[in-house]
Amino acid sequence: MKRIKEACICQTLHFMLSDNVGHAQAVKFVKDEVEKYKASLDKNKTQYKIVEEVTQPDGSVIIKIKKQYNYSPVGSYLD
Repeated sequence: MKRIKEACICQTLHFMLSDNVGHAQAVKFVKDEVEKYKASLDKNKTQYKIVEEVTQPDGSVIIKIKKQYNYSPVGSYLD
């Protein structure tokens, strides 16, 4: 029998600008979406570590994140 002792998932997320609104409004939407994403992780008590968060020249945001997979223990992955 096997059991998961520790688990994490590494993701690179690109929060892209919408083409349906003006540039300034699209940048604001991206910033709001990033904050909502972080708040949802906190609300769901998902353990995570943002490795890198970079705002691109066009205003979009790329986040590299390590986060808890399901409800498995994360061990030393987030150290």
